[in-house]
Amino acid sequence: MIDLGVNIDHVATLRQARLTYEPDPVWAAAAAHLGGADAITVHLREDRRHIVDRDVELLRASVQSKLNLEMAATDEMVGIACRLMPEMSTLVPEGRHEVTTEGGLDVAGQEARLKDVVRRMQDAGIYVSLFIDADMKQIEAAARVGAQACEIHTGPYARAFHENGRDIESAAAQAELKKVGAGGTAIIDCGMRFNAGHALNYINVQPIAGLPGLRELHIGHAIVSRAVFVGLTEAVREMKRLIRQDADIK
Repeated sequence: MIDLGVNIDHVATLRQARLTYEPDPVWAAAAAHLGGADAITVHLREDRRHIVDRDVELLRASVQSKLNLEMAATDEMVGIACRLMPEMSTLVPEGRHEVTTEGGLDVAGQEARLKDVVRRMQDAGIYVSLFIDADMKQIEAAARVGAQACEIHTGPYARAFHENGRDIESAAAQAELKKVGAGGTAIIDCGMRFNAGHALNYINVQPIAGLPGLRELHIGHAIVSRAVFVGLTEAVREMKRLIRQDADIK
């Protein structure tokens, strides 16, 4: 059964656009739970562009399911994670000028550093996931540094789907879907959990949800966007129905 982690960063983005106190991401987490979210995901960036420390503190105290803290592998963020103790932390790359995360973490290029970070967080009792591209070199490096899960970056798949007529049978979309599937198989073979996310929406999610062995999908922008029209609880409910429907059919 696939779990749905709802990323509520963009509720905070809306708040920060007016430099005010609403809408509150903590309220968003409660609404997402009512819609069936299995986890709440937030990215506490170094520049605090949307989610801020106050949000994470309150979410840690109030989230009743799993809290997934996305974070850069910095000493500051490791310290925050080890103090707040989210159920899971996902290490992601971070650039000050990017609009959103633009690619997977280069695990192979910084194995020693990441092995130390993963060890420190696991010693504190935190389940550690790495956000990576569907690349064997990165998957094997993730296993060597001790990650318990890998979240495959589905942005290339989503882009190929969108740019080729939103046709899952297009050669480009099929090629990217197969990359994600092959990456998932390799992750499982390496003894890690296969998760996925980034740029997934109500149109393109089901082929990803149908991949063998997939355990979690982390989706944010599409759900928050739909919530503008139908409300966050209903938007989460609709997404969960889509990802579970494919699993039920299979």
